[in-house]
Amino acid sequence: MTMIKETKFLRKQAEKAERMARATADEEASQSLANLAMAYRSQADALRRSKKLKRQSAKKVELKAKAT
Repeated sequence: MTMIKETKFLRKQAEKAERMARATADEEASQSLANLAMAYRSQADALRRSKKLKRQSAKKVELKAKAT
């Protein structure tokens, strides 16, 4: 699975967990689902940052190679 697909998957899972959290009357289950949604979003954000850093590193290496 590519990173973009993984990020999209994690965000969709977060949305599902949030919908379920709003739909349940059990406060404990609702809070657990809300926490799960936050965890999914955090993971998606971490993957996005990781991808961005990799692109920046690749550009730096490319620029160094061109300079020499």
